[in-house]
Amino acid sequence: MSNQKQASGVGSLPAVDCYLNGEFTPLAEAKVSVMDRGFIFGDGVYEMLPVYERRLFRFEAHMDRLERSLAKLRIASPLLRAEWLGVARQLIEGVGADDQWVYLQVTRGVAPRNHVMPADITPTVFAYSTPARWPCAEERHQGVACVTSRDFRWERGDIKSTSLLGNVLARQISADQDASETILLRDGFLTEASASNVWIVKEGALLGPPKSEHVLEGIRVELLRELCEDIGVGFNLRPISELELLSADEIILSSATKEVLAVTQLDHQPVGHGALHGKPGPVYARLYEAYQAAKRRQSI
Repeated sequence: MSNQKQASGVGSLPAVDCYLNGEFTPLAEAKVSVMDRGFIFGDGVYEMLPVYERRLFRFEAHMDRLERSLAKLRIASPLLRAEWLGVARQLIEGVGADDQWVYLQVTRGVAPRNHVMPADITPTVFAYSTPARWPCAEERHQGVACVTSRDFRWERGDIKSTSLLGNVLARQISADQDASETILLRDGFLTEASASNVWIVKEGALLGPPKSEHVLEGIRVELLRELCEDIGVGFNLRPISELELLSADEIILSSATKEVLAVTQLDHQPVGHGALHGKPGPVYARLYEAYQAAKRRQSI
């Protein structure tokens, strides 16, 4: 069925199949127990994989991170990589668009409510795909506005957990100001944004926060390291102060859904200096072009 057709009686849910615990079923009809620990506690992890021309981008890297997150929650991986790949490809076939986002989620499973991790329960596995909505041409050309906020989320940002209330609250701060993202600062240093990694450009080099429990290791971190090496741009992960963020030559967001995207306003002030004041900068432009080339090389 076309992804444009809407299922009757369920609002805007598309009439496509999802994968739930070993079976493909219409998304609108999929059900899990109210005692699932993902519903009760947010006790689970997820991944979002970009799809270009019906091919998965950096599949192995996403699987690496999924397995890291599962291990940190002491959940055994419920599927082999070949099985995940088969599920993703079948979901992709059921959606009309060539560019998509495949969402994978694993929760600890169903058990009586108790904070202690129960042993010997079966994880709940859910996946679906949806047409991708990349940043529009105007956002690419003009850049986007962001605001800053204190990073009030929990201490384990390195786990790609379904417990995203802190991120939801952070994102709403920027939504309330008609901005695209909320860039977060902890103890005076940059961590990330509500749903993106954040980079600054200083003297022509791309700088990002170091790996820590406060920052999700974005798939694009290693990708941007590779792209910077390819195009001759300096790359470094180190602590970035609030002052460095506010005085950066360029600010760039990266994520599965944004790819790379220039930030041209921060806290209602233009980003950058001189002729590039409030405009996307040259490092962003080079990275964006290199990213487009990588999509053709690194998709399966």
